[in-house]
Amino acid sequence: MELKLLPVVFIGHGSPMNSIRNNGFTKSLSLLGKSLKELTPSAILVISAHWLTKGTYVNTTPFPETIHDFAGFPEELYQIHYPVPGATEGAHICQQQIQSTKVLEDKTRGLDHGAWSILRHLFPEADIPVFQLSIDYQAPARYHFDLAQEIKSLRSSGFLIIGSGNIVHNLYRVNFSNDALPYDWAIEFDEMVKSKILNRDFDDLIDYQKTGNSATLSVPTNDHYLPMIYCLGLAEKKEVIKFTWEEIQHASISMRCFQIG
Repeated sequence: MELKLLPVVFIGHGSPMNSIRNNGFTKSLSLLGKSLKELTPSAILVISAHWLTKGTYVNTTPFPETIHDFAGFPEELYQIHYPVPGATEGAHICQQQIQSTKVLEDKTRGLDHGAWSILRHLFPEADIPVFQLSIDYQAPARYHFDLAQEIKSLRSSGFLIIGSGNIVHNLYRVNFSNDALPYDWAIEFDEMVKSKILNRDFDDLIDYQKTGNSATLSVPTNDHYLPMIYCLGLAEKKEVIKFTWEEIQHASISMRCFQIG
């Protein structure tokens, strides 16, 4: 009998303010969450732009706290708590699947806003256990793509895997005005990535620095880009990839989201 693969989802999470906003993006997350919930995942693995480490870790916290890892936002954000149980057993399974490097264990870390800010829209009941896999920020993009391939079997074991970052993420050029138009280079890079995803040109996306000036402006640091690379590394060759949201917020942040499978 062929094992059912749970989808892989990439979410462009954007500003922490999206955690409390009722807009087109957050409504799309709510709809996506309902369809994913019907697949009855036993655990959720989140690979977030906001857990960067030297080496690779999983968190095995039984009851992960809600980390408010940002500053200068309204007090309402700091009052949010996402009281989800941890997925300690799932984290250990993930740890065992990875053989190319030693995966370390963090027994106290909670969930960063790259995780909870989207999970509270996707799964407001907070009833599916969650753990995270960190990003070794010293490692090249190819390392992360290959590492993702080592944990593909989790998809057939009841795990929903989510990458949370942004394809275009340039805070140096951000514009918070309500009528801010996307930069041409942001549109160019975002659309290029979309095309290469659909054409399965994953190698080009791993070597994104070679794609031109729009890449330099769109990915000044790759912390928000790498969660997407993990998602691509988890894709099977003939799986359908569909885009669930397309938008550029604040001129320089792509909110593009997609689902694999």
